[in-house]
Amino acid sequence: MSVRSRAPRGLVAVAALVYGFLHLPILVLVAFSFNASKFSAEWRGFTVQWYHRLLERADVIRGLELSMVVAAVSTVISAALGTLVALALARHRFRGRPAVEAFLYVPVVTPEIVVGISLLLLFALLGLPLGVATIVIAHVAFSLSFVVIVVRARLAGMDTSLEEAALILGADEITTFRRVTLPQLWPGVVAGALLAFILSFDDFLITSFVAGSGTSTLPLVVYGMARRNVEPSINAISTIILVVTTAVLYLAERVTRER
Repeated sequence: MSVRSRAPRGLVAVAALVYGFLHLPILVLVAFSFNASKFSAEWRGFTVQWYHRLLERADVIRGLELSMVVAAVSTVISAALGTLVALALARHRFRGRPAVEAFLYVPVVTPEIVVGISLLLLFALLGLPLGVATIVIAHVAFSLSFVVIVVRARLAGMDTSLEEAALILGADEITTFRRVTLPQLWPGVVAGALLAFILSFDDFLITSFVAGSGTSTLPLVVYGMARRNVEPSINAISTIILVVTTAVLYLAERVTRER
């Protein structure tokens, strides 16, 4: 009995240490984004001047706008294509289906540097100039698999009897998809789209390979700022990215749990 009473406390302590180890650097980053000192290692008081200074930097504003545009476009494309691929894999049987399912996980487990180099070689082979279009294509390439995985998980828990009833009552496949399947599938589509958006918005490594001159997204701008001079404004913009990422991931998890 005594062992059982001590075990949960020990697990809680271990979990607290692990979470502290993982999140302590993030908490330090957020705290020092409000540091009045120009040197990040020395606390001189509370201030929000570094957040105001971000509004004065044209490169940060341009990077934010480009990141939002690229993330929005790639999310729409990934959500549409990923939903169709998930439906094809879940509802139809065809030759080569196991191979397609296996290759679906290749972009997920492949290191980003390999994906970036391969996409750069592909664009060079096709003669595509590097720019916004190549960034969007690259983001769709690595986020599409995540959308398919999330939507397929939603499809696995859906009852197909409603679709069968709609077809028996005379509805065609398009009407059945629009009026029956999509309303049930919508939480999975939204969750996959939110995940694709945050993956695109935060991506740095792949984007650094396929972005041309003058097309720096926000992560590329932050990296350039860190290489030139480490100042608290970098902590401020990193905190903003962290807050946006956390909010979108929390929203995606809430949507996934909805019925």
